[in-house]
Amino acid sequence: MQLDPDGDKSAARDTWRSMAAFLVSGILMSFLGAILPAWGYHLRPSFIEVGDYFLSLAFGLLLSVVAAHFLLPRRGLKFILVLASLLACGGFLFLALSSPPASASWRLWGVLCIGFSTGLLNAGVFHAISPIYQIDRAATVNFAGLLFGSGSLLTALLVAGTYYVYTVPSILILFAALPGLYAVVCYKGNFSSLPAVQTLPLAQVLRDFRNPGAVLFSLLLFFQFGNEWSMAGWLPLFLIRRLGISPKDSLLLLALYWASLLVGRIISQFIMKLVNRPLLLIGSIMSALLGMIVLASTNNLFGAVMGILFVGAGFASIYPLVVEKIAHRFPYYHPGFYNGLFSLAMTGGFLAPWLLGYFAEAWGIQAVMILPLLGTFMVFLLVLLIMLEAKLSSLSQMTREGS
Repeated sequence: MQLDPDGDKSAARDTWRSMAAFLVSGILMSFLGAILPAWGYHLRPSFIEVGDYFLSLAFGLLLSVVAAHFLLPRRGLKFILVLASLLACGGFLFLALSSPPASASWRLWGVLCIGFSTGLLNAGVFHAISPIYQIDRAATVNFAGLLFGSGSLLTALLVAGTYYVYTVPSILILFAALPGLYAVVCYKGNFSSLPAVQTLPLAQVLRDFRNPGAVLFSLLLFFQFGNEWSMAGWLPLFLIRRLGISPKDSLLLLALYWASLLVGRIISQFIMKLVNRPLLLIGSIMSALLGMIVLASTNNLFGAVMGILFVGAGFASIYPLVVEKIAHRFPYYHPGFYNGLFSLAMTGGFLAPWLLGYFAEAWGIQAVMILPLLGTFMVFLLVLLIMLEAKLSSLSQMTREGS
């Protein structure tokens, strides 16, 4: 068999080009928490209205799962990536036109469009990374997380840096340029050069997914993403109204939250090999709980910074530790399954901030720390159940082998 070096290089370029979708996805998913102060919600307590934005984003993500299942086999990967990027660009431009004082109901449609485009982008990239995922699973997951976190950090810094410089429509037009440029990058690619992935039938994947460990893992993702995105979505408004700091400073603290998550996940990859994993996992959850208690009770900037660092450090290690613990449950790669799992987790990530809108409306802005606090307790219980299930599973296997 003859090798085609040019074809291999083209496939590699397209694979890494598609990985950039994680950076764009991080920008799309995190923009809402950063843009809310620019829309003036720190001045008027329309908290239910704020929550509705997150519900619209979650609904867009769910719709995209169905659309991706229909479009990917018929139109291909390149079409999905270009379409998703153009829809995101159009969504930001629509939000620029419907910024306050326009009615919030118009902005819900723009947010829905961005949620839909984000889901399509994620569906496409899960298919695109299949070749390198099969070669090195850990490196692929870590690099994807690095790009996603970098996109979220970039969003907070971009809004903070332009808050007093540009108008809100100008900031949103700047956001629109990012997926627009990515659409051009994808259009120039030749994603047909990527090798096809031999995946197991979806029915078999779903049968395997019914094991208790996989179900517990899905629930943990649902609650953990809800905790992380509750903080990311409401942190600037909470800090402004609770501490009276400026919107720009609140956005810089949001950037600190994303940076602590990003750096924490990089550090966790190194220390996981050196320390006892169950103790590290429990310590991470305790750190997150401590951070939220500090944030809920502080009345000064120093306390807010320390609370954010504790929360970020705690959240950073939970996901990679549990993924390592449960990795044997998913020994194969099925792109549609992983996209569905990620979409389910992200739905939890945006349903929690939606509910927080009602909590804040009823009890004040300090209530936005209630749900992440309860959610972290739920994650703690799920972690214990996952560890117990793993122990029972290994004992059962040893018993079968012994007999």
